[in-house]
Amino acid sequence: MANYVVTLSIVLLLLHAVTVCFGQCNPSPTTATGWKAPQGPYCSGQLIFEDNFDYLDRSVWEHENSLGGGGNNEFQWYSGSGRNSYIKDGHLVLRPTLTSEEFGEEFLSTGTINLWETDDFNRCTDEGEWAEQIRGCYRQGSPEYILNPIRSARLRTHNSFGFKFGRLEIRARLPVGDWIWPALWMMPKDDYYGYWPRSGEIDIMESRGNRDLWHYGEHIGVNKVSSCLHFGDSPDYRSQLCNSDHRDGLYAFFHNYQLIWTENVIQFAINDQVYHTITPYEGFWRLGGLSFNPWPEGTLMAPFDKEFHLLLNVAVGGDYFPDGASNPHPKPWYLGQSTAMTSFWNARADWYSTWGEEAAMEIDHVRVWAL
Repeated sequence: MANYVVTLSIVLLLLHAVTVCFGQCNPSPTTATGWKAPQGPYCSGQLIFEDNFDYLDRSVWEHENSLGGGGNNEFQWYSGSGRNSYIKDGHLVLRPTLTSEEFGEEFLSTGTINLWETDDFNRCTDEGEWAEQIRGCYRQGSPEYILNPIRSARLRTHNSFGFKFGRLEIRARLPVGDWIWPALWMMPKDDYYGYWPRSGEIDIMESRGNRDLWHYGEHIGVNKVSSCLHFGDSPDYRSQLCNSDHRDGLYAFFHNYQLIWTENVIQFAINDQVYHTITPYEGFWRLGGLSFNPWPEGTLMAPFDKEFHLLLNVAVGGDYFPDGASNPHPKPWYLGQSTAMTSFWNARADWYSTWGEEAAMEIDHVRVWAL
């Protein structure tokens, strides 16, 4: 299969021109829901979601409030603070900052964070058993187990927009700085097949901000981006299909991170160059090596045959950074360490010196077209 695709914008403009000139509509299999979604059915090539970030519409992009991050033992406290998500020069900026800059350094070891006892704007967005499992809504600091030393942002369109099958493009400049973890991804809108990973996860782009991070002879820092599909019957019985792309300039320039999601295939591309194609010929359960089909009522694309919503975030630390990797300043914690955040914070003279203005992810636009 060819590694290149025709420029998406050109194809979509031509399709739109044909529709306008001849008054015809080629029906699309794309569906979308949420108050931001236009009423369907849709024509092939129709633009069904767009945000150019002339301003930050918080009714479209819900800010998550969580101390547990994504459940991967990260070190950030997600909040809706204007210090961590804002518009600058027509770009959405997601910037990690030090918690101590707002609350003082003593707060980390003596303070208490209760996201239930706050206003609606800052109220905890984690729910039920998940909130308890990751301690997402309440934490108390101590000298040994400090509070989250980083503040950052995670935005989602869970209520405003979700879609099934389509072409997605996110134009972004990635952050640079030790132990920064940016992500552009998608999660199920309704968990139709059950909780993670039964309803799937689509990771469009993940990266590590380290400039010089190596693992088994591979550069796994800012020159590498990865895409993944996660799926399975339970957290203990699941599969993932991942691939990566290496290139210079991911933090210096804006690039188009793209998803092509059809009734038969899922593709990931950068600047119209496809680098990851996944075709579930007999279903994802077989492709992932599962011994049974957790989605017998679904199609061959299950669980990726239901609507997903968008997420944009910048995490810091956590399990995405492997032990044993080589970095100019060694990784200051190890996987499974109960005092990982404390060890990370104690090494701030090393990693914070690698942060700067470029430690933020900037997003120029997000667009979704019907197939």
